[in-house]
Amino acid sequence: MIPVVTKTTQENGAPPRGRWRLVGPGLVVAATGVGAGDLVATAVAGERYGYTLVWAAVLGCLIKISLAEATGRWHLATGRTIFEGWRGLGPWTVVYFGVYIMIWGFVYGATAMSASALPLVALFPDGPSLRTWGIAAGLLGLVCVWFNRYAVVEKLMTVFVGLMFVVVVGIAIRIGPDSGALAAGLVPTLPDGSVLYTLGLIGGVGGTITLAAYGYWVTAKGWRGPAWMSVMRLDNRVAYATTGLFVVAMLVIGAELLNAADVALSQGDRGLLDVGTVLEERFGTVTANLFLIGFFAASFSSVIGVWHGVSLLFTDFVSHVRPASAVPEVDRERSWPFRAYLLWLTFPPMGLLWLDQPIGLVLAYGVLGAFFMPFLALTLLWLLNTDRVPREWRNGPLSNAMLLGSGVLFLVLCVEQVRDLPW
Repeated sequence: MIPVVTKTTQENGAPPRGRWRLVGPGLVVAATGVGAGDLVATAVAGERYGYTLVWAAVLGCLIKISLAEATGRWHLATGRTIFEGWRGLGPWTVVYFGVYIMIWGFVYGATAMSASALPLVALFPDGPSLRTWGIAAGLLGLVCVWFNRYAVVEKLMTVFVGLMFVVVVGIAIRIGPDSGALAAGLVPTLPDGSVLYTLGLIGGVGGTITLAAYGYWVTAKGWRGPAWMSVMRLDNRVAYATTGLFVVAMLVIGAELLNAADVALSQGDRGLLDVGTVLEERFGTVTANLFLIGFFAASFSSVIGVWHGVSLLFTDFVSHVRPASAVPEVDRERSWPFRAYLLWLTFPPMGLLWLDQPIGLVLAYGVLGAFFMPFLALTLLWLLNTDRVPREWRNGPLSNAMLLGSGVLFLVLCVEQVRDLPW
């Protein structure tokens, strides 16, 4: 069990001993960011290119470590939220973020509910429809966040992370990775015609708007001030190391199982159902069902994480845009902006579940995701190199290189997303 930071710890202003026991917010942000789409992309990488792109998956995790670390460092070093930092860059950031968070929440709500429903339909083929399961997943996520605070959300997410990890890594070990090829895949290599696909794999491993929520979860955990910087960095690295192992395990499944069976995955989240089918043919129903349970854990953990973390972001946004509605930090999870955004994520998107082929919405979701990540990377690069941050906590050469590189990467991916639209 992961303990909640006590009042004594906060009053002392310094972390207690046993820092490993404090790990938590990083697991929440990593689990939220790794959804069904990331699993499909990684499995497809293994199916198409074998172990060749292991290095890209690992690099993707390193990029997310740098982004989450920069977000957490801003919160701890300045005592201000990331939205306060954005607001200090000019009114354009407030407009950009306000429009983005409303559109993104509407589209993502339906996507997350649908992704959570897919494995449940496969597990219970004679049960409710995809639409019904999706609505149930959305309502369950609403209840989990509405009636609980961060400490309970963290425990729920830890359970889902453990389930995801044990199932997927266990299946990869059972399949039996080629250790030599796996090690060789750590050497950067680009197969013919794989450049844009590789960039997408690097950019997509656990990266969403919830990276910006990391600082809010750090604060909710009770970590305040530079004294907690080393704990935050440990938390972040442990979380994304776990994610890295999880992603490599999915790549092993793609390389050893799908590549050998010459199976091409379906597009979108349904591709994971194809993985379950191949597992059933090779290892039987029990293994296939375990994989579907891991699929559900990955999808539903994103529901809980987004419902909580992005609602905190929205609450901070409202508090600064409408000072009369400002919410004290201790009351954020019970405030009307927090709960209003929870309802926005849950109920309006349910109408989209009645669309049989929401192609335009899927495209819109992809483009929206591509537009946020360069905004996050480049604004962090800006903020953490100025006197807004105490000198000792500003970016060093490595942080600057990672943030600049990820910003350029995400800009390229954004341009490609826009170019791929059916104009």
